[in-house]
Amino acid sequence: MDRMMKNPIIPGFYPDPSICRVGDDYYLVTSTFEMFPGIPVFHSKDLCNWRLLCYAASRPSQLHVFANAVAGGVMAPTIRHHDGVFYIIDANFCDRGNFILKATDPAGPWSEPYFLEDVPGIDASLFFDDDGSAYVVGTGTITKPNGLTGRGIYLKSFDVNLMRATGEEYHIWDSALNNAASPEAPHIYKKDGWYYLIIAEGGTEHYHSVTVARSRTLNGWYEGNPANPIMTHRHLGYDYPICNVGHADLVDTQNGEWYAVMLASRLIGGYHKNLGRETFIAPVIWENDWPVISPGTGKVEWCYLAPDLPWTEFPKQDTTDDFDGDELDLQWNFWGTPYDDFWKLENSMLKLKCLPRSISRELVPVRESALLKTQRGDNVSFIGRRQCDVNFTASTKMLFVPENESETAGLIILQASNYHYRVERAMKDNKQILRLIHSTGNINGGVHLPHFKSNTVETTVNEVECDNDYVYLKLEVSEQDFNFYYGQSEEDMALIGNVDGSLINPEIVGGMVGTYVGMFASANGTVSENWASFDYFTYIGTLHD
Repeated sequence: MDRMMKNPIIPGFYPDPSICRVGDDYYLVTSTFEMFPGIPVFHSKDLCNWRLLCYAASRPSQLHVFANAVAGGVMAPTIRHHDGVFYIIDANFCDRGNFILKATDPAGPWSEPYFLEDVPGIDASLFFDDDGSAYVVGTGTITKPNGLTGRGIYLKSFDVNLMRATGEEYHIWDSALNNAASPEAPHIYKKDGWYYLIIAEGGTEHYHSVTVARSRTLNGWYEGNPANPIMTHRHLGYDYPICNVGHADLVDTQNGEWYAVMLASRLIGGYHKNLGRETFIAPVIWENDWPVISPGTGKVEWCYLAPDLPWTEFPKQDTTDDFDGDELDLQWNFWGTPYDDFWKLENSMLKLKCLPRSISRELVPVRESALLKTQRGDNVSFIGRRQCDVNFTASTKMLFVPENESETAGLIILQASNYHYRVERAMKDNKQILRLIHSTGNINGGVHLPHFKSNTVETTVNEVECDNDYVYLKLEVSEQDFNFYYGQSEEDMALIGNVDGSLINPEIVGGMVGTYVGMFASANGTVSENWASFDYFTYIGTLHD
């Protein structure tokens, strides 16, 4: 029986994939935005089965991200390997911009960041030529051959010993379409005497695409492929189940086959993309010295025949985390860098402190949040994991008794810009209650734009009395049908609310990130020494719906 390569190869909020091969091993990284630890490093032997190896930015000294709109922070990394060293180049919009991390072992440890003050723009990438010389290629304002200026791709020499760009800046291409939106995500490859430049254009939403240009000289003006774009789903309409395809990186196997990894989104119950942008793959062939992605169909398929590589499966993620270990499992993320001691694993429980910060505090523009990087203690008491499935169930057992009307804790499903649902334990009129809250951002303008404004609106969907110290909480998701339950045991649970998941759909808030489900605690503006304890957390889903 033929083995199959199934898409997405890495499900859930893992966008902007970049890949490299070292011998028989493949390594892939993705964006993490405001989540910590940052920049997951995945490993595969066959391009089909992947395991989360580590996070390249796992120490607060490596990565400062500020919990704000989720869509800020770290985006569009590139991973490359040269002369025994792995390099990840990335940009942090909560800190000082472009930086590089290095490691000799992809499992870590990774270095402290080398910030690149002389590398402007976004989506920077590294290229190593045959003679070992290094170059940085990025996105910025360029001058075209006709003398006009606009967005495009630049190239600079780069000294990997000094960790800085050197020499002249060359402007090498703009885009396939005249005045295309958002030419970005550049990667350079050398093959058969040609330098190839792969970029994304059209923006990372519905009009996203992959285009390619080539040149006989590295720093020359590149010639676009007459067949551009070489991958897009924008012509397939808004009902096609895979959309937003773009931001590709190429890799060749040890057998000479080629593949492209790229981001795309799965639609859920209409034009809704709660899973965010995920990592997909497609085969590549070369015709007339140009790459052809997904030959024969020209679109990303749900599955392909697996390449002729040693099939290597990894242990599956446990569906239940009992919090018995000394460290958090790799599936868990914080929202923002956790500088405060607001969490601990103790007595086989995850404990979260009721910090002053609300889970839905007002947002600020991303550029303004970068100015807050010195505020190292402004944490939100939240730990969550990605939604990776169209249909799933998440549940937990919580021990928490609020001591006043400010303290809350519970289960949350979170998108960007304060869009979320949460069921929380609280106190009201001296009674212990549970309430289901719908939070929206009521935003005006993109969070990356200077005129961005947000006014958080909270609506109580339902509330019930709840006197027991322990409470079981559960969320069942079937596409956009969200059902929240509570009870005194796993077998005896009652519905507290049925809500519409499309109301936290990322299309409302820009589509940059995907949904998290997890646990939180807050003192909502007051100082508290109270903690919420979670005995376990279970997530059960179908990997490929």
